[in-house]
Amino acid sequence: MSGIRIIAYIAAAILILFGVLFIWGAFDPVNGSLGWIPIGLISVGVGFGIIWFASRSQNAGQNGQNVTLKVDLPANVQMDSLKCKSCGGALKMDDIKMINNAPVVSCPYCNSTYQLTEEPKW
Repeated sequence: MSGIRIIAYIAAAILILFGVLFIWGAFDPVNGSLGWIPIGLISVGVGFGIIWFASRSQNAGQNGQNVTLKVDLPANVQMDSLKCKSCGGALKMDDIKMINNAPVVSCPYCNSTYQLTEEPKW
């Protein structure tokens, strides 16, 4: 949740609290004045309006925003095809398994097994 939304919710809560107190205080038999009721209603209405606006802007930000993530890989990676080092056969993603936190290739053509290594960029 963004900082502006948090501030909006806090301000709305304060407005609603004081609006309810104004309405409640208007009915005090000793010092009450019915003139406080419209002020209390306006305060409560503005508080709920702020909540509605803050929640609406939250949904619009999630639906209308595209995020692009760029990853800089540590080596020259070719995503077109992966070939076996031994026989040159085309490998699939199913032929690569993680063993002891290392990617290991098992070639279905020549039955060789080896660990994938990273070539440096330079």
